[in-house]
Amino acid sequence: MASSSSWTAKDNKMFEKALALYDRDTPDRWHKIGRAMGGKTADEVKRHYELLIEDIMRIEAGQMPYANYFASNHKG
Repeated sequence: MASSSSWTAKDNKMFEKALALYDRDTPDRWHKIGRAMGGKTADEVKRHYELLIEDIMRIEAGQMPYANYFASNHKG
């Protein structure tokens, strides 16, 4: 059973790197990504991936605005 843990910015960066390392043709992909994440379960990482894909589909369909990362980081 997957635990309901939150994902930090560091977790997301580790997730991105693990996705790049273990592509869709990798056997036991979600288990390997979970181990690379330091203990996330296969179910947790697969669900996180599915949620990201859903967000991308909503953005591309115009149902969700792009995040404005520059506005929150702008100092001047």
